[in-house]
Amino acid sequence: MPKYSYEIVDKAGNKKRDTFEAVSEQALAEKLQSEGSFIVNIRLVREAAPKAVKKVLALKFDHDQCKIEDLLVFSRQLATMLEAGVTMLRSLDVIMSQIQSRGLYMAASQAHSQIEQGSSLSTALAKHPKIFDQFWVSLAEVGEASGTMPLVLNKLADHVEQDAAFRSAIISAMVYPMILFVVCIGAVLFFALVVGPKFEAVFNQMHTELPGITRALLGTFDFIKKYLFLIAGVMFGSFVLARAYIATPVGRLQFEKLVFALPVVGNLTKLVVVERFAAQMAILIESGVPILYSLEITEKLVDNRTCGLVIARVREGVREGKGMADALTLEPFFPLMAIQMIRVGEETGELGKMLKHVAKFYQSNVEAFVKRFGTLIEPFMLVFMATVIGVVVVAIFLPLFKLGSGTHLQ
Repeated sequence: MPKYSYEIVDKAGNKKRDTFEAVSEQALAEKLQSEGSFIVNIRLVREAAPKAVKKVLALKFDHDQCKIEDLLVFSRQLATMLEAGVTMLRSLDVIMSQIQSRGLYMAASQAHSQIEQGSSLSTALAKHPKIFDQFWVSLAEVGEASGTMPLVLNKLADHVEQDAAFRSAIISAMVYPMILFVVCIGAVLFFALVVGPKFEAVFNQMHTELPGITRALLGTFDFIKKYLFLIAGVMFGSFVLARAYIATPVGRLQFEKLVFALPVVGNLTKLVVVERFAAQMAILIESGVPILYSLEITEKLVDNRTCGLVIARVREGVREGKGMADALTLEPFFPLMAIQMIRVGEETGELGKMLKHVAKFYQSNVEAFVKRFGTLIEPFMLVFMATVIGVVVVAIFLPLFKLGSGTHLQ
């Protein structure tokens, strides 16, 4: 039988708090009222799970971190259950039994407890910024204020799904070239550390002059073998220092400036940032978030300091009475086409819809470019790998071929 905690004011006017087991909250309320008590509140007591249950819960998770796929399932399930008329607490109970991420489970469990104690969903989510960022919190606030929580959560799920598919498309296109590059580096290290020294010992026993390409290769292998740990340490130290510098505001700006200046990568990165800005603004505005607050949220979530500063200036322009397109015109960061589409959206009152079109347009462009880039770079990577390994093989076996043919090595 469930246990409830209650707070009442008795006939004498004294406040009293206690717990009581009852069939339902209504049954307990009727009992207290029949005793002449004034009920302040009644809450279900969530008892701690037994150690055996905790152990089962600890073993059921597939991973600790909360992935974007976990958030997608969470938002979609919550929207579906709320649409079906299931209460928020009951929905969270059901969803928590299916969560595969330990981090998301802990956040959802604590949110459940906070909601049970009278907190709103948005306030409960705000307690876990590492999992539910300001984007989630703001949309939850809109859903609560407008009474359209299922609709808002479905929009959020659509956004998360598109974002996950977009990232997956970019990663998939780059996986094969990166595998080829790693295999090539691994082959060179194998020759340098294992094969090279053995052949060098054979060549030393031949007491003959080696070809220039062989001497250069053996010298390179010898350098790598002697200073491998030093090279690795310098590379790792440089990476750590560079990452620490990039983590600073000035370093981040300089790094982004360098990236944007690169011939192909710079333009691609800018398109990705614009797509992210447009997609986030679209769902915020369509959900009913005011444009100034939407810009403030997007400024924090766009994950690009250069673009964040641009959005901050645009927000100030909008606050002064300018249209968003007019404020964006003053910023060379955004493509002209995106600005014109936003202007049309403002003029027609369909800004959210036009921002969604902007996001889809640049998402399609980025996906198509990455796919073409991956297709084009594959043969170059194959040629590069074949050239490197071919040079190594020729340099090592050339002295043996010449020795076998009786040719004097020079």
